[in-house]
Amino acid sequence: MNPRILAPSLARRASGRSRHGAWRRQQGAIIITVALSLLFLLGFMGIALDFGRLFVTKTELQTAVDSCSLAAAQELDTASDALSRAVSAGLAAGNLNRVQFQSGSAGIAASDITFSDALNGSYSSSFPYATAKYAKCRHAQTGIVPWLLQAMGAFSGNTAYGNSQTVAAVAVATRAPAQTGCAIPVQINPKNTVKPDYGFTKGEWIPTVYDENSSSNDVTPGHFGWANLDESANADELKNELQGSGHCNLRIGAEVNTPGAKFSASVAWNTRFGLYKQGGGNPSVTTAAPDLTGYSYTATNWPGKSNAITDFLAKRADHRSYGDLADSVNAGDTITGLNIKSGYKDQEMATHAAGPNALASWGGNRRLVLAPFVVGGKIDGWACVLMLHPIDSNKTTVYLEYIANASTAESKCTTNGLPGGEAGPLVPVLVQ
Repeated sequence: MNPRILAPSLARRASGRSRHGAWRRQQGAIIITVALSLLFLLGFMGIALDFGRLFVTKTELQTAVDSCSLAAAQELDTASDALSRAVSAGLAAGNLNRVQFQSGSAGIAASDITFSDALNGSYSSSFPYATAKYAKCRHAQTGIVPWLLQAMGAFSGNTAYGNSQTVAAVAVATRAPAQTGCAIPVQINPKNTVKPDYGFTKGEWIPTVYDENSSSNDVTPGHFGWANLDESANADELKNELQGSGHCNLRIGAEVNTPGAKFSASVAWNTRFGLYKQGGGNPSVTTAAPDLTGYSYTATNWPGKSNAITDFLAKRADHRSYGDLADSVNAGDTITGLNIKSGYKDQEMATHAAGPNALASWGGNRRLVLAPFVVGGKIDGWACVLMLHPIDSNKTTVYLEYIANASTAESKCTTNGLPGGEAGPLVPVLVQ
């Protein structure tokens, strides 16, 4: 073969092998580059996904401890059982919230709830109940195993990427005066204008006499009577407020009308004791929820006529009915000396008293209530009072027990309202 012809042929073959080798080398480089890129992408995805999951869990947990601290702070009323009630309330409210994309309970424990008398003070689960003002809930969610970062660890050989993580949250709450409040439709005439108690003694029974023949001006100093807190003179409004949450968005200085004695409102009043004139004793089928207890206090079973609050709280914890665990109006009348049975039976003579199971299922905080101190026809302050017994007659002397001024630490009343008042009822508020 002509050497001149062979040389170009050999050159072309060598060039082809060179190009093929270069292409194979380029392919290898591309694979390495893609692999490294995937590694980085996996890392970024892992960081975004797993850290996003931690952020969501942290947010959910913060909501749980916020609820916990608010519920616990509401119970700090200086009573001897305040801390135990605060822990129970905090656990119940906090653990209603779920974490890790709503897949499990927050898991707040009693040891996570502590108390102090100052925001930056020393917190303890056994802090003196008489001076505890702040409730702190702190909880950590542990054992959160990463999703993609585990794969990152296996791919890179660094097992630390797959370590489980922990997020924690803390909240502190206290009680502070509200700008507004929700009160039952009565007014309390102060004995004097000396604040905060207006002449009343804690534990004192405040009387009134409901008499259809009385005038609207018979609420004498030291007594209480019906009041239209919406400034109307509508008797139906009294009933609606007693069956509902009272009248809300009330402020100091608001005007109050006095509709006079309205015995018809007693039917609504009595629903708070688990007594239903038109129902079957089951508050679930009514629009008026009862308290957690219907047990009542009169001079018959409480002749001292003062300081029934401690016994009331114990009865409330056991959901004692009007008949003291007996679903019977007759039994309750025997205890109190009242005559409720005359009007609270149906044609078959079945009683209309809610029993302990119904009170536990449908009851709430319905007898520890706010009532306004009224001076010169205007709201001047707030009283926390206990509704002691139902009303059986328009001649019955009805009593409220004075617990404390609702803006002081001794108040056991809860309300809805916007914090920021100077002399309003206490509401829980987050401070950290």
